[in-house]
Amino acid sequence: MESMTMLVMVALLALPAPSSALPIPHLHLSSAIDKALKLAPSIRSSVSAVVASPFDSSGSLWAEEICAVWVELRAKAIAPVLRAAVALCLAMSVMLMMEAVFMSAVSLGAKLLCRTPEKRYRWEPIATNDEEMSSAAFPIVLVQIPMFNEKEVYKMSIGAACALTWPPDRIIIQVLDDSTDPEIKNLVELECRAWTNKGVNVAYEVRENRKGYKAGALRKGMEHPYVEQCDFVAIFDADFQPESDFLIKTIPFLVYNEKIALVQARWEFVNYNKCLMTRIQKISLDYHFKVEQESGSSSHAFFGFNGTAGVWRISAINEAGGWKDRTTVEDMDLAVRASLRGWQFLYVGNIKVRSELPSTFKAYCNQQHRWTCGAANLFRKMAWEILIAMEVSIWKKIHLIYSFFFVRRVVAPIVTFSFYCIVIPTTVLVPEVSIPIWGVFYIPTTITFLNAIRNPSSLHIMPFWILFENVMSMHRMKAAIIGLLETANFNEWVVTEKLGETLNGKLEISFSQPTRSSLQDKVSFSQLGFAVYLLFCASYNIAFGENYYYVYIYLQAFAFIIIGFGYVGTSTSNF
Repeated sequence: MESMTMLVMVALLALPAPSSALPIPHLHLSSAIDKALKLAPSIRSSVSAVVASPFDSSGSLWAEEICAVWVELRAKAIAPVLRAAVALCLAMSVMLMMEAVFMSAVSLGAKLLCRTPEKRYRWEPIATNDEEMSSAAFPIVLVQIPMFNEKEVYKMSIGAACALTWPPDRIIIQVLDDSTDPEIKNLVELECRAWTNKGVNVAYEVRENRKGYKAGALRKGMEHPYVEQCDFVAIFDADFQPESDFLIKTIPFLVYNEKIALVQARWEFVNYNKCLMTRIQKISLDYHFKVEQESGSSSHAFFGFNGTAGVWRISAINEAGGWKDRTTVEDMDLAVRASLRGWQFLYVGNIKVRSELPSTFKAYCNQQHRWTCGAANLFRKMAWEILIAMEVSIWKKIHLIYSFFFVRRVVAPIVTFSFYCIVIPTTVLVPEVSIPIWGVFYIPTTITFLNAIRNPSSLHIMPFWILFENVMSMHRMKAAIIGLLETANFNEWVVTEKLGETLNGKLEISFSQPTRSSLQDKVSFSQLGFAVYLLFCASYNIAFGENYYYVYIYLQAFAFIIIGFGYVGTSTSNF
């Protein structure tokens, strides 16, 4: 029975998600859960006999003594520690829920009240009545495209940047190529020359080394003499393809509002329907843009720069100290420093830029580690700098330190794994400790609901989103701790794998027979080991417990097993 359940879950997690946004007909999750609960008593009685047999101490004196020692140890040593852990996790959960409620209220209020960027800030097309001066009326814009061995996407990104609607003599396309593969480097240079021959002002720039990674490349790009004539800089990662009118829509906000330093556009995903993992990512990122970025822009005129699909005022970058490579989130670093100088940021959600989601689990883990570890490490480095800043109000300092950094970048990754994957399963082994229903049910339900209402087309995969995010919380908590303590390779930069044009072909799901070397890369023994612990807790609960925690714990254990064996995402990889 368990093997069949696991196979079903494997199939659901690994098969490509349907291209339409309609609910999957055969996933009647609520009815399935109802049936499971109705069968729970009979399941418990049958399984209890099997599971409880090793713990049966009748007729065995040594077994009775062991049980007595365990009960005393559990009550005097384990229970107090677990109670403290429950209290701490409940406090962090309340922080997380209150932050989610606040952000959702602000973003939803802005939507209902139609507080569009055009209504909050001055915006009008850049135009002039004098035809001879029409070109001079436009500011000179630098477009930076940092790339590193981007064989699959370099043509698309360079082509999209060169197709931007802007006077040809008022735009410079700067390709910052840090590629180490000579063949790819040659291809990128040839592509730049081809666009130069078509009359586009393309500057192909390379460095002697990769010091500072992306931040180092952007900083070096700003040092070229021709940049001095530029007023604004648009930044696009190698897999981003802006629409031709991107600058026409964004630059006026900067031209007519001198306090705005950054205009951030929303990401749109070309491959979100390739598999269930990419659809789950879309849920999380849509929430990030629709709720986190929108609420930050509306309430504090501040949010973290996403590193791409945005336009900066160059004078604001220079005033903030330029690009720094002290963390792996150079974009967030620059945003915080510019905000402390009094600059404002604007998120424009109706401007979308096409991009690519990681479709292999390894690439996604690398990306999430970089983002989580870098943000936690930046908090460590900038907390005191924020406290002593003189140009911002006390309320903005509280927002930066408490909401932006502590709750979202430290509490969120730590409490998700520690509470829902460690503390709750452990309480079934220690009956002296109980968790109030509002902590184990109402809070996570509220947070999930707030996420779901901003993603109505993805309601049918929300249960999978919950299980997947709980597994990912193991990686995020580890990354956050590494960043806070600056242990291991806290400043390691791993470029996210991109598939580009291969997405147009048929991607294989990870059910292919793995080779020995690929098996070592795919299998996560830490996840499988943790799955064993969850299975033990669920089995103990079904045998001795008085609640239904085992339903959730079994499902979570199966999710750890499936992902631990690498049955998630696609099998196409360039690494």
